[in-house]
Amino acid sequence: MSRIAETFARLKKDGRRALVPFLTAGDPDLATTARLLDCLSAAGADVIELGIPFSDPMADGPVIQAASLRALEAGTTLPAVLGLVRDFRSRCQTPVVLMGYYNPVLQFGPERFAEQAAEAGVDGLLLVDLPPEEAGELQPHLRRFGVDMITLLAPTTPEERRRELASRAEGYLYYVSMTGVTGASRVDPAAIAAEVEKVRQDSPVPVAVGFGIASPQDAAAVARFADGVVVGSALVRVIADFGRSDRLEAEVSAFIGTLRQGIDGA
Repeated sequence: MSRIAETFARLKKDGRRALVPFLTAGDPDLATTARLLDCLSAAGADVIELGIPFSDPMADGPVIQAASLRALEAGTTLPAVLGLVRDFRSRCQTPVVLMGYYNPVLQFGPERFAEQAAEAGVDGLLLVDLPPEEAGELQPHLRRFGVDMITLLAPTTPEERRRELASRAEGYLYYVSMTGVTGASRVDPAAIAAEVEKVRQDSPVPVAVGFGIASPQDAAAVARFADGVVVGSALVRVIADFGRSDRLEAEVSAFIGTLRQGIDGA
């Protein structure tokens, strides 16, 4: 059983929901990200989504776009991100999902990437701009090396396609709570609860909800019907505000702690 499957199975047994924070690798630099990975795990993260910085992040709003730019200016590369995961895995078993866009993976080489990602300890991969129909040069390699390919669904996904994609999901299924880019607006739990329940019925894996979750109250509301809660822009904003401060780790720990309390309270 994979680390992702083990984590969600343990949480389900305990009647709890997963907290899945996102941060951009290399923002503001790789050494800081390395410390923050430890910080997130210690503060209550169940799965960590680690963004691969990219120059044209089409699904991301201004907060994560700025984080990607800072990371690229700091010299962050895909091999460096894999090294970051490898270093983290030597200390911690919290699942790590790389999130980003296909171009860096394609340039690196799909088979080479899958092999080195697995060797580094990556558990899953979520590529925003790679439709399942076009994943044939990558997904077989990921499966061979035991890396889950995470599927995205949105409120605009047609029902037939939603059922097809959900039925083939691996690791966990990421349900985008709204149309638009990350951090653009706040989630409306009442508007998506029924849709997420439909997805859960079709999916062989847990369903996590992301986009627009910015507070413990948001997280608690989503945790009442989802298996996992993804928080991205709100955390990246904390990192942007305190990235060069000696308060950064304390601020990140405190923020993650409030999210954890909100989810567990639900």
